[in-house]
Amino acid sequence: MAAATTKLLLSDLASTVKSVPSNYIRPISDRPNLTEVQISDGSIPLIDLQVLDGPRRLDIIKQIGQACQHDGVFQVKNHGIPETIINSMLSITRAFFKLPESERLKSYSDDPSKSTRLSTSFNVNTEKVSNWRDYLRLHCYPLQDYIHEWPSNPPSFREVVAEYCTSARGLVLRLLEAISESLGLQRDYIDKALGKHRQHMALNYYPHCPQPDLTYGLPGHIDPNLITVLLQDDVPGLQVLRKGKWLPVSPIPNTFIVKIGDQMQVLSNDRYKSVLHRALVNCDKERISIPTFYCPSPDAVIAPAKDLIDERHPAVYKNFTYSEYY
Repeated sequence: MAAATTKLLLSDLASTVKSVPSNYIRPISDRPNLTEVQISDGSIPLIDLQVLDGPRRLDIIKQIGQACQHDGVFQVKNHGIPETIINSMLSITRAFFKLPESERLKSYSDDPSKSTRLSTSFNVNTEKVSNWRDYLRLHCYPLQDYIHEWPSNPPSFREVVAEYCTSARGLVLRLLEAISESLGLQRDYIDKALGKHRQHMALNYYPHCPQPDLTYGLPGHIDPNLITVLLQDDVPGLQVLRKGKWLPVSPIPNTFIVKIGDQMQVLSNDRYKSVLHRALVNCDKERISIPTFYCPSPDAVIAPAKDLIDERHPAVYKNFTYSEYY
């Protein structure tokens, strides 16, 4: 047991333990409480993007605006990313985390400033209680600046992930146009507000957990970036906070979860709110989730859109650069 606990990655430790190690156990007041989970009363909106560029565009934009305002999160289907690309991305992620430990550790670092790194939990240098996940963090825009840093094993990793990153960025840009319009702004307003744009992603791996009621994959948090597009496999685990209750987001094949982040809350002058969410684990199955985080460039000045400020709606935030915020 002593040797097992020295492992750098949870995925290599999880299969050797029959109980959750003490450094993963949350205080009683900060554990998943299933009595706080909303079992019924609807789900988050599912929006069909197939008609976004057709005669029903205004109707879809209204649906997106209402979801951003009331939920801070929505799902999209018919989004234009082929099922083959989605399945390949999930498969290559699973294949990476099944590589021998020695091969995976070639990408390991606990330095958060590294643009490509494999690590565990959230920030092992600062946290008091660890989270039940491993992750591979990749910066991916501009693609040519980072792809050479990515793992070269499995052999098709760079090719598959590059195709997925490019497709995800295309979806994000379509969504940003629609969200701009839903706020009554010019279609390219948010695009221009981001400066040069930044994109990164996490390949999250949550091993099965012997005591899932004692720990989290990730505890409740909001995303500091602009918008997050999440791909998840068929294993439940994501929950979002709605009206004081945690709402499970059941996986739907070939859909994405879209989450509003802090920078969108600022640009919208608080009309749209970043959503609190968390990831639970289970004792039966491993789970994979792949969030794409879309961000302003570090020097981009973020502020409420001037067209959303008037006497009744004064600016809620002062100007700042994204690097200052982060």
